[in-house]
Amino acid sequence: MLDMMRQASTESWMTKPTDRFVLRWIKVNLAAPVSRRLARIPWIRPWMATVTNAALGTAGGIAYGGGHPAAGAVLAATAQIMDGVDGQVARLTKQESARGAYLDSVLDRYTDGAMVVGSLAYLMHARPEWPRTALWLLGGLALLGSNAVSYSAARAEALGLEVGWATRAGKGTRSAVNVTAALLAGRWPGATLLALVYLALHPNAAVLNRLLRARVK
Repeated sequence: MLDMMRQASTESWMTKPTDRFVLRWIKVNLAAPVSRRLARIPWIRPWMATVTNAALGTAGGIAYGGGHPAAGAVLAATAQIMDGVDGQVARLTKQESARGAYLDSVLDRYTDGAMVVGSLAYLMHARPEWPRTALWLLGGLALLGSNAVSYSAARAEALGLEVGWATRAGKGTRSAVNVTAALLAGRWPGATLLALVYLALHPNAAVLNRLLRARVK
């Protein structure tokens, strides 16, 4: 029991209570070693990691859409690691702030959207024979769902509403799906289609579930 308490105390700066399995694993095993090193550099500020994350994620979407899915996957995966680094550095160096959290949340929506748009652009180029209207609809639902998951959680918290457990359609899962699809896309473009189908269905279903379960705490 004592060992478990010590582990929980040690990892409190690594993750947040709302982090699901995928995001927690990334933060503990990949982001934390980077954060420890960056936190020792006096001039490093958390916002630098936040901006780096956004730049890498956006570049990943551009590379994906430009016909370089493997490069897009590497950039998006690196961005996901950096997404955990900014908060960890802030906690390690006692620089947590509402402004930093706000910057992180807003820029996350751009990195989310970049990969969805990039995957849609790649699919349209790789499979020109597939119906454009269906692909646009699928991409639009994927983009709306990815953004609405985070927005619905933040809005519920601001209004004091209880909407149930944290969804498994969180950012870590969505990022893992996008990165995996991008890695497979060069040999099998269908992986990108499956990723868009998932992003069109699961996040939107999670938002609908929240709407139905919303109640005052």
